[in-house]
Amino acid sequence: RRCQTFSGSGHQENGGAMSSEVEEIMKRIIKHKGVREVIIADKEANLVYQDSNSGTSIEEHKKYAANLAQLTTQARSVVRDLDAQNDLSFLRIRSKRHEIMVAPDKDFLLMVVQDPTSTTESKK
Repeated sequence: RRCQTFSGSGHQENGGAMSSEVEEIMKRIIKHKGVREVIIADKEANLVYQDSNSGTSIEEHKKYAANLAQLTTQARSVVRDLDAQNDLSFLRIRSKRHEIMVAPDKDFLLMVVQDPTSTTESKK
């Protein structure tokens, strides 16, 4: 089940404009085997875009964005404390139920949540 949308399968918050190229990339990501959620948030953790293959609510997406933004800030701080010339480029978290990948940018966070069992099964 996918979210109701502005055009296609994704949902954009705040009526913001998103380039068609970015929209197409998000649509391709959500179609990958095992991908459950695709979320883009701004640096204040406000949803910019979200799409779901699992029927997750917008409130749950907001919770993902808020928590992962905070964790990403902490991880970035650790990386910089260890090497002031370095920066966080990617964060991956794996649990029994989910694998969460975060690609931080200066102004946005791209978050992808997937089912780790479907990705390991596809490699067999």
